[in-house]
Amino acid sequence: MSGKTMAGILLIVLGALAIAYRGFTYTTQKKELDIGSLEVNKKEHHEVDFPPLLGALAVVGGVAVLVLDRRAK
Repeated sequence: MSGKTMAGILLIVLGALAIAYRGFTYTTQKKELDIGSLEVNKKEHHEVDFPPLLGALAVVGGVAVLVLDRRAK
């Protein structure tokens, strides 16, 4: 498998995942208060959203890379 074929497949897979999941969340802890042995932490939830158009463009780009790679051979 050539590098272009692997890149095309990777773009298709990542684009499909972006369409299916539309983003992810992660949690961080922030120290709110620290007095001696008393410590108060707050959990903060962050969201990273992927627009469905971004996933669709990745899939179309991956298909284009695969088609162009096949035509070049």
